[in-house]
This record gives sequence, structure tokens and C-alpha cells, in this order.
Amino acid sequence: MAANLDPDAALMLRVKQGDMAAFEELVEKYKQPVMNLLFRTLPDATEAEDLAQHVFLQVFKSAHRYRVSAKFSTWLYTIARNLCLNEIRRRSRHPADSLDATHPENEDQPVRQYEDTKNALPPDLVLRDELTHKIEEALASLPENQRTAILLFREDEMSYEEIAKILGCSLSATKSLIHRGRETLKLKLKPYLRTGVWQETKSR
Repeated sequence: MAANLDPDAALMLRVKQGDMAAFEELVEKYKQPVMNLLFRTLPDATEAEDLAQHVFLQVFKSAHRYRVSAKFSTWLYTIARNLCLNEIRRRSRHPADSLDATHPENEDQPVRQYEDTKNALPPDLVLRDELTHKIEEALASLPENQRTAILLFREDEMSYEEIAKILGCSLSATKSLIHRGRETLKLKLKPYLRTGVWQETKSR
């Protein structure tokens, strides 16, 4: 085994040989990042968790076909994105399936009451919470490919090349997606930010 082999890819090769401990290690490491990515596209924590389980089930089912051609995380996020897009397409064909309010069994359930804690928070925390909400809204408004590219680039710190493989597009197209997405976010968040929070300060 090459000395410079991606350690996660090495774990996946062990999964390929039937090592369940290696699989559990990968799940433990990536379950939260995968759920975070899915949640940004399907903003329902339960559905994101369910879909994440399907992602890792697909990883396990595909173990026998796994080849080390890229970082494990690139392969994993490609599976996650494809399953997420499949779910979006399914919803577009059957929109009622994803709306709990349309299910008769939910009609008699009480509406949850949440305590308004904003008044109990220091003003700076309230402002931070509102800013976080505005950022989430701005991200959600982006086209799926721009949003995914930016999330992978900024939160998972992937290179342009890795993101291009996940999105299935060229390197130049990936850079363009990230640039357009950042410009859109800066425009939407300009009223709330005085610093260029989305400006990239390092090259990759």
C-alpha cells in the first residue's frame, strides 16, 4: 500500500475486505458533515438524517466496486449529492410526499409551542443569530450546484479539483460556480455585513 494513500481510502479498502470496524470509523467521521450538506438542500433534520443513512448504506453496498481513484471524501460526497438530487427529483414528481401537513395522521397532532428566548439573550447573540439565519436564507436561495460548490469549498475545505469531480463538471465551470455564488451571497448579505465575509483570501 502506498505510503501517501489517503487514510480514509485505506479504511475503505479495509471495508472492501469486510472490515466492519473500518466502516464504523468512516461513518463516525463523516456522518455529521454529510448530514450538514444534505440539510442545506433538504432543510428537515429528520429527512437529512434518513438520507444520510441511505448514503452510508450505498457506500457499504458499493464497497466491492471501490477503486482508489480520488480521495475517499470526494467519492463519498458524490454519492451524497447524487442521492440528494434523486430525492429532489422525486419530490418534484410527488410533492405531497414530502409535506407532513398533507398526511391525515398528522391533522390532529398539536402544534408545538416554542419559548421565545430572544429576549433572554444578550444583544450581540441576538444579532449573531439573526445574521446566521440570513446567511442560511441566502445559501438556500442559490441554485443547487452553486450552493453545494460553496459549502464544499468553504466548510469542507475541498479543492476546486475535488469539487469538480463531485459536481461532474469542468474545473473552470466549478470556479465560475463558486465565484457567482459568492457574488450573489455578498449582494444578498450586504445590508447585514460590513466585511467581505465571503471573500476568498487564499488560493487552492
